[in-house]
Amino acid sequence: MDPIQRVSSREVYRNDWMTVREDAIRRPDGSDGIYGVVDKPHYALIIPLDGDRLHLVEQFRYPLGLRRWEFPQGTAPGQVETDPLELAARELREETGLEAGSMIELGVLDVAAGMSSQRGTAYLATELREGRHEREHEEQDMRMASFSRAEFEKLIGSGEITDAQSLAAYALLLLHERRA
Repeated sequence: MDPIQRVSSREVYRNDWMTVREDAIRRPDGSDGIYGVVDKPHYALIIPLDGDRLHLVEQFRYPLGLRRWEFPQGTAPGQVETDPLELAARELREETGLEAGSMIELGVLDVAAGMSSQRGTAYLATELREGRHEREHEEQDMRMASFSRAEFEKLIGSGEITDAQSLAAYALLLLHERRA
């Protein structure tokens, strides 16, 4: 069977971070339907690792109404597509003040393939040097802390770390380490 075909598309909302569109579709059996899609640019997620310590950021996530710990991550402003490695270095410095002497690509992640086109690249950042963060206005409530791997995994088990991208990136890190 052929994949779902887009018949038409209309933008229903846009801001500096995302676009929402509604597509009229034709399913493989020939029936018609609609699909709502959130389009966002490619993002970078960085796992800053210093020995056994993982650096995370915590911020209020408005849609959840909760503060959440996660690895530094983000997109370029204005929905601009940027080289993922350059984006990773910028996001790391912006959110944590850290600069990495080494940045290794761990893999690509899909955010929510059932509703969003957004994909991201996960990186391992090592040989870290401290500096001053350059957070965006929206990140004014952000804070950073480091956790041992045991502490990090305990926070996952207790439900305090729930960010899907951070959890998936950590799995990529573990696979990377097994191959090394």
